[in-house]
Amino acid sequence: MNSTFIYEAIRTPRGKARPDGGLADVTPFELMKTLYDALVERTSLDKNCVEDVILGCVTQAGEQGGNIAKASLLYSGWPDHVPGLTVNRYCSSGLDAINIASMKVMTGQAHCTIAGGIEMMSRVPMLSDKATMFADAKFALNHRMLMMGSGADLIASLYNISREDVDAIAYLSQQRASKASNSGWFKSIIPVNNPVKDIIVATDECIRGKATMESLAALPPAFSALGEQGVDALQIKEHSNLDSIHHVHTAGNSPAMADAASLLLIGDERLGERIDKKPRARIIAAATVCDDPLQVVSGCAKATASLMNQKNLTPEDVDLFELHEAFAATSIKCQRDLGISHEKLNVNGGVIALGHPMGATGGIMMGTLLDELERRDLKTGIVAASGAAGSGTAILIERL
Repeated sequence: MNSTFIYEAIRTPRGKARPDGGLADVTPFELMKTLYDALVERTSLDKNCVEDVILGCVTQAGEQGGNIAKASLLYSGWPDHVPGLTVNRYCSSGLDAINIASMKVMTGQAHCTIAGGIEMMSRVPMLSDKATMFADAKFALNHRMLMMGSGADLIASLYNISREDVDAIAYLSQQRASKASNSGWFKSIIPVNNPVKDIIVATDECIRGKATMESLAALPPAFSALGEQGVDALQIKEHSNLDSIHHVHTAGNSPAMADAASLLLIGDERLGERIDKKPRARIIAAATVCDDPLQVVSGCAKATASLMNQKNLTPEDVDLFELHEAFAATSIKCQRDLGISHEKLNVNGGVIALGHPMGATGGIMMGTLLDELERRDLKTGIVAASGAAGSGTAILIERL
């Protein structure tokens, strides 16, 4: 088996997923072209040596339909012979793209791959693909396919997590993200030109550094109405120890919808010789799991635990954890289940503050982890993300 290396990790800023967002006027094709061009410029990559491009994208409809990986390559003027693949494992799609690209290198199918993701939630809104599993309430209840926020409220109920607990996680995420952004610690960001608004977008837009515990506490529960439509009854029926569901998640302690894209250059040792560049990190191992579908977003914790067990690691053996803030209760579950301290977990904030462009998030998180390992001169890190229906993926890297 070949060793697999990450040579570069770049991403766009995260724009607010609304018409006045900084990236809302940019098409997915244009956003991907910005990153393809930047990757070639940063690495002197010969496009002809790329043997596959794999992108995560959750809502594959409209501008993001028709295999956005291949379509964006053609739009960006890449050689016709470079293949493209678009994958969807919900919010872990970007990490799964990285894992697939890594496996192709590891097994000798390819020497050079590109992985990442794209999600323009202002232009292709979440659920606009009208998937039956989410659009048909009766189907969803019958087959235990619940919305993410409902799963997060169940986790809060099972773990006796209070509204104050989840708001505290959100507040910490905002404070850390604001500090990191203002300090210029997100080195993986590639500025994006928006000619419609005549602006250059160079920083993440979703951060609310002025949020307070008081302002967070004033927000209403976001998922109680879903609970009244049969979700609470189903969850209580299957968890007989619960008398009720605590609806503690709001717009303030849930992931912020965003626009963004990410790319990683992944290859074997031979690629480093071809581009005359040393790799930034080695991919050591990965794990993909599925947990209780009713908890929906618990896969992040289970995937991390599976990966650590696979490599016989304790939290003390890992320098930093970049784990998906798939609602605040999920972060608390990760800490309790895995024994991870605040000092190692999402040290520059998570998607509650920074934004969650679903298919792009995994690649962004990997770049964020690499940036911070290098800034602190640390060695090992784990990235993990939850997807819907309890799915989750985790990847262990070693900085070189």
